[in-house]
Amino acid sequence: MHQYPNSVLLLSKKPSAFVPMVMSLAAALAVLGTVVFSPGSMHSADEGTTAHVYQLLMAGQVPVLIYFVIRWLPRVPRQTLWILVLQILVALVALVPVYLLGL
Repeated sequence: MHQYPNSVLLLSKKPSAFVPMVMSLAAALAVLGTVVFSPGSMHSADEGTTAHVYQLLMAGQVPVLIYFVIRWLPRVPRQTLWILVLQILVALVALVPVYLLGL
């Protein structure tokens, strides 16, 4: 018999749960770091490395999120939904600076 995580904390320790959050935070830090350390480069004609890294991090987490939902939602739905809400909130945190700065 399989032992499934019976708490949000235990489920959050699974890589498919925390990797998307780490990727979102890394994307947000990349944007904020570029804004702080080289503010003039944000509105250049070329998107630049930071924009590409941001896009890869944000898009790259989608397959991990899909795997997470497929793997855990049928087994522990309540815990999965809590983690999913947290993942979405962290992704929104990464999207806010881009929206507010018009990047």
